[in-house]
Amino acid sequence: MELQGNGGASGDGREASNSGRGNKNYYRHTTEQIRRLEEFFKCCSHPDDNQRQQLSRELGLEPRQIKFWFQNKRTQTQAQNESADNTVLRKDNERIQWENYAIIKALKSVLCPTCGGPPFGEEARQLSLQRLQLENAYLKEEHDKVASLLSKYIGKPPSQIESLASVVGSTLDLSLGYSTNQGIIGSPPLNLNLTSPALAYQIKEIPEREKTLMADIAASAMEELVSLFQIGEPLWVKSTADGRYFLNGDNYDKLFPKANQFKTSGACVESSKDSGVVAINAATLVDMFLDSNKWEELFPTILTKAKTIEVLESGMMKNRNGCLLLMYEQMHILSPLVAPRDFYFLRYCQQIERGTWVIVDVSHNFPKGSSSNQSLSWRLPSGCMIKDISCGCSRVTWIEHVAVDNKTQAHRLYRDLVCRNVAYGADRWIVTLKRTCERLDCLMVEVESTCEFGGVVTSSEGKRSVMKLSQRMVKNFCGMLSMAGKLDFPQSSEVNSSGVRVSVRKSTEPGQPHGMIVSIATSLWLPLPSQTVFSFFRDERNRVQWDVLSNGNPVHEIANIPTGTHPGNCISVIRPFTPTENNMLMLQESYTDPLGSLFVYAPVDMPALNVAVSGEDSSNIPILPSGFVISGDGRAETTGDSGHSRAGGSLLTVAFQILVSTPSTSKQMNMESVAIVNALISSTVQKIKVALNCSSLD
Repeated sequence: MELQGNGGASGDGREASNSGRGNKNYYRHTTEQIRRLEEFFKCCSHPDDNQRQQLSRELGLEPRQIKFWFQNKRTQTQAQNESADNTVLRKDNERIQWENYAIIKALKSVLCPTCGGPPFGEEARQLSLQRLQLENAYLKEEHDKVASLLSKYIGKPPSQIESLASVVGSTLDLSLGYSTNQGIIGSPPLNLNLTSPALAYQIKEIPEREKTLMADIAASAMEELVSLFQIGEPLWVKSTADGRYFLNGDNYDKLFPKANQFKTSGACVESSKDSGVVAINAATLVDMFLDSNKWEELFPTILTKAKTIEVLESGMMKNRNGCLLLMYEQMHILSPLVAPRDFYFLRYCQQIERGTWVIVDVSHNFPKGSSSNQSLSWRLPSGCMIKDISCGCSRVTWIEHVAVDNKTQAHRLYRDLVCRNVAYGADRWIVTLKRTCERLDCLMVEVESTCEFGGVVTSSEGKRSVMKLSQRMVKNFCGMLSMAGKLDFPQSSEVNSSGVRVSVRKSTEPGQPHGMIVSIATSLWLPLPSQTVFSFFRDERNRVQWDVLSNGNPVHEIANIPTGTHPGNCISVIRPFTPTENNMLMLQESYTDPLGSLFVYAPVDMPALNVAVSGEDSSNIPILPSGFVISGDGRAETTGDSGHSRAGGSLLTVAFQILVSTPSTSKQMNMESVAIVNALISSTVQKIKVALNCSSLD
């Protein structure tokens, strides 16, 4: 109904004619008039003519005004009632939907009292019986053929062949290399050849029975993950602090009951969900996720190691539907103070509709004999939904759901980041994937002019070679931060209470200088936003205040290769103004995103960099990076006495790698090297604090 005259049910009553424009001016009824009309409306919402005349005399209003007020009031009341009804119905619909999923899940969990398996209906039982009868007839026919063949060669009737079956079976087992006592099947064991203690073992070939079990686990995990994508509230709850989504633990346990992986009750569960659009088509992204090498390249700042242990099912060639992999990965971020996480897991891919894939990861027990048999991290069904959209892009929705044993508490500096699901949450995977896809786009852009990149990089091949060299530099730097599996020297330091972490290793790997390498890192809190700290390092005019390689001399950027839309996401070639070291350049890469920033650099000889610039293979160029990792401190915004909100500070990790000139393995030389780099990093941190006006933190 169209609202009529006089400004609505609660307000405008008297009117004045505007003859010039033919419009009406309105003003509100008095408080007493509105009170009297509201009282009458409660008793009678449709007054007749006599009642309207009576109200008109009592209130000093015209009957037409009374009529319009009641019309508007009825319309307003009807709209309010409909809105309330819609809210109630929406809540009921969500509740019924959730209960429906719970009932379906409960029905699928019903077990047969006889065999302990899922119950068969009559139709399924008949089909299963027919299949068994056909298999039985086929096996009997094969048995008769073999018995007849053997009787010809042995010269005995088939009835006497049965006694030889066990002997023949044992001979065949030995000839094929089977050993039922040890559970080993023929082929040599798989050596993963990884330096991680988690995989310092050999995996024997997986028996068929265990493969079947793995397939069942993966299928169940896929079903759960798809449900998690489809169900909203009350399963998923939006945090009032930062807007992130997390699982309601009680509702999840009712819907997907399962045993606790850890014997202790101190395990905590981390859950998060996020989505975003990335600049890559869905089919290509799915292929990269199912290739452990490309998977590691997509997330160089999260994954330190990734390996496909075995391809259990290769899936369809066209769309990878049904692909099932057994994989291992180690995750580590930000600082040596954040513990790495090892996962031995199944990865299963399904195309649920045209242009849409779901990839699920679910933890599997570490093999017996591995040093990580008691893993402190267990991945519950997690993964992503990848949907093709226009313009060669994809929408990726990510769910991360992990149980972590709290035997090793996070360091106090990073406790807020870890506990608020920021450290390893779904949004970190999405943000990193967006940044990597931007970098891949920049990698494919052709060089159009020799004047680009300062005239240093003049060909597309040269640009790609330099970008790959820089990618390896960043990967090396992030891998060094975990400091796992190396000789550690715990240090106390005046830098801050977190101390300095030092490790010494002997490097013989290609792409790194050979000899003893000392790695050292420390983390500290700064009362500044992370973007302020990042901007400080990005400004080449500030470099003399912290970079020992520049020896107090200014530097000059001679080439800049963008790796993203943000101007801070780029690769730079830096020339120090040092007359005695004209042959030395610095390769540098920096990036920033909503969760933090990274700034990595390494000295490179000019002849070596010329190899990359010319477009040749740069994989053997030795490079030893150092750098900084910057992130927010994970603390929520606080409101001061003035009413203004204050954001938290930032966490800065400073990390250096230095090649010891004398490749001595003696403990004395190691300790001398440690003392030198400890003094170096302490001095650098103090200079950074002074430059940022944070020296009072000492």
